[in-house]
Amino acid sequence: MISILKKHVLYLLFLALPLTATVCAQSITPQKLVFSKICAGSFNGFDATFNYAGFPLGTTFEVQLSDSSGSFATPIGTTILSTTDVSVGQKKIRFAVPPTLIGSENYKLRVKSATGIVSAPFINAASNSSFAVYFKSFENSFFINKKENTVSLCAGGTIFLAVDNPTPDIKTSSPVNYPELKYKWYKDNVLIPGATTATVTINAAGVYYSELDYGSCSDSDFSSNRVTVSPASTVTASISSSLGNPFCSANSSTLLSTEKGNSYQWYKDNVLISGATNQTYSTNQAGNYAVVVNFGGCESKAAITLQSITIKGTLNEVSPISISQGVTKTVTVTTDAINPVYTWYKNEVLIPNATTTSLEVNEEGKYKVKLTHSSCPVSYEIPFEIKQSIDPAITDIPNFISPNNDGINDTWAIPQQYTAGNDVEVSIVSSNGEEVLKTKEYLNNWPENPSSLKGGSSVYYYSISSPNETVKRGSITLIR
Repeated sequence: MISILKKHVLYLLFLALPLTATVCAQSITPQKLVFSKICAGSFNGFDATFNYAGFPLGTTFEVQLSDSSGSFATPIGTTILSTTDVSVGQKKIRFAVPPTLIGSENYKLRVKSATGIVSAPFINAASNSSFAVYFKSFENSFFINKKENTVSLCAGGTIFLAVDNPTPDIKTSSPVNYPELKYKWYKDNVLIPGATTATVTINAAGVYYSELDYGSCSDSDFSSNRVTVSPASTVTASISSSLGNPFCSANSSTLLSTEKGNSYQWYKDNVLISGATNQTYSTNQAGNYAVVVNFGGCESKAAITLQSITIKGTLNEVSPISISQGVTKTVTVTTDAINPVYTWYKNEVLIPNATTTSLEVNEEGKYKVKLTHSSCPVSYEIPFEIKQSIDPAITDIPNFISPNNDGINDTWAIPQQYTAGNDVEVSIVSSNGEEVLKTKEYLNNWPENPSSLKGGSSVYYYSISSPNETVKRGSITLIR
């Protein structure tokens, strides 16, 4: 009886074993995804719903991505944003994909529990277990060809179109700052095979643009500007100056410009001008300028000798200009300027009404004529000096003068060998020993101002010394 009872108990235990195993089995069953692909970027939150059974209370779950080929040999973890209990035995996890993800069309998605149980791959909304997953690190429009929408191409030449990156220190300003990105280039809306980098080589006319290659997540709204490549209309450069040549550099800068091309580099006096890479160049300096223009597979160099407006003139006499006492001489200036303004000065004092090319002079002094350009504030001064000529007929040293402005013996006139230019020193003192003249450039002009002579002095004494002669001395009597 006991033996029969033992057998019955063992039989019941045997029947119970499968039931216990079934109750304790852990399972994860993915639900169909509501999306067909993951295009993450500024938006990065996606839901995965699954059923689960047999797990201890509080078990946590994570969403995993395969590698870009669809293998879970080295799964990629996601960031769990939230976990929601949809119902008993069903959860929904909101997750974010890594920003460093390498995009692919062959990713798979699964759930893994903290106990190590993994689910089968999810099926997307299109009923596929493999689908596109991309993280779009740059989601803005961008520019190519320095924002220029036209470019020329020489016959048989090649040019490069490139994605612009004007501010590389601002990462979000250009896709070039994200080296992991790939590109798609189009010619006349047709994909160019093999063009996947930020630059493309062009050898045919057409309309070109670029688009970021996010596979099936690509968005044509975030493509570049369109660039029309046309055959070059000219291949010979020239340079023109907006203010002419010569130009008035004192007023403002002139704008040098050349023909439309693809790129430019300006030079001054055969030295490259840093940063001068536009079609125009502004300058207020004269010099030898050149520009190299790229027309698309061919280049042309143009040059210009840029000159500033200047003004110059010459006199009809060579300074110092000698005149005899009582004689008037006409000094005339000639210039290359058209209708300049003439002003004349004597001893730095403006001569009123002297505004023509000529000036009549009959007095000694230091003069100058100033020429001012009529359309540009530039001027030129010519100084000259007027001196009374020395009469070579004078052979004796006179011992009296009569400074009464009658033209006869008004000044003490001595022989030419003792006057200016002969290294002779002439001294004159009054009767009380006061020195009134001492010079090595005597011009037979004492006294220049007779009224300045003291009334009580009628006798003066002179001394003439020369390296080649003995000292000559004597007296001079003033007859009033």
